[in-house]
Amino acid sequence: MKRSVSNKAYRDQEFLNSPDARTIRILAEFLEPFRRFRKNKVRDTIVFFGSSRIKTRKSVRAKIRELKKQIQKTHGQRKKNLEQQLDTALVDLEMSKYYDECVELARLLTEWSKSIDSEQRFIVCSGGGPGLMEAANKGAQLAGGKSIGLNISLTSEQASNPYISPELNFEFHYFFMRKFWFVYLGKALIVFPGGFGTMDELMELLTLLQTGKIRKKMSVIIYGRSYWEKIINFDALVKFGMIDAEDMSLFTFADTPQEAFTYLKKELLRNYPKKKE
Repeated sequence: MKRSVSNKAYRDQEFLNSPDARTIRILAEFLEPFRRFRKNKVRDTIVFFGSSRIKTRKSVRAKIRELKKQIQKTHGQRKKNLEQQLDTALVDLEMSKYYDECVELARLLTEWSKSIDSEQRFIVCSGGGPGLMEAANKGAQLAGGKSIGLNISLTSEQASNPYISPELNFEFHYFFMRKFWFVYLGKALIVFPGGFGTMDELMELLTLLQTGKIRKKMSVIIYGRSYWEKIINFDALVKFGMIDAEDMSLFTFADTPQEAFTYLKKELLRNYPKKKE
C-alpha cells in the first residue's frame, strides 16, 4: 500500500495565497526586507516622497514640439483636443523643474554621505517608481552611491525605475508595510510636490511625529513652498485650532536643492553624530 505524501504548509502555494495566510504574507514583508537591509548594512535612510507623474524636462519639451506641429496641420475638434493637450503639457513643463531639483538634491546628499562615511551611512530611499521617485534614485546613482526603492504593486503595474541599486529594490503588496519601512530607517524626509499618495504619506508621518509615536529625531522638509501653500493651508489649520502653532515646527520649507541640502546636512550631523569606534 502506497503511503500518501503530505503537502508541507510552507510549500502549499494555494494556502500561502489564501486569506487564511494573510498574516504570514504580512510578516514576510517585514522579515525579508529586514534581512536584506541587515545584509547590506543599511541603517539610516533619507526618504524622498513625490509624484510619479512629474516628467523630465527633455521629454515634456519633445511632446510640446510634437503637439505644436500637429496643431498647425489639424482643424476642427481634433485641433481643440490637441490644444487642450498642449495646455496640459505646458503645466507639465512648469512642474518638470522639480524632477531636475530632486535629482540634484539626491546627488548632493549622496556625495556628502559618501564623504563622511566609507559605507555611505545616509542612503537615499524612494517609492521606487517613476517621476520624482525615479529622480531621487537617479541622483544617488549619478553620485556613485547606493539607493533604495520601496515599490508597491498596483493595478496600473507601477514598475521599478532603473536607477535603484538591484540589491535594494523591493516590491510590496501592503501599503502599510511599505510605509513602515519608509519610517523605520528614515532619519530625514523630503516631500516634493505630489497628489493623494504623497499627501497621505506626509500627513501620516506628521501625525506620528505630532503624537510622539515617532520618538527619534526626524527632519522633515516640504519642498516647493509655492506648490504646497496652494495645496495645504497650514496657517488656516492653526487659525481654526485644528493644529497647534508649535506643530508648524515639525517641518520646514525649502525651495532650492542647496537650501534643502544645507539644512539636512546640519540636522543629520547634529541628531545622528557618528559613533566613535
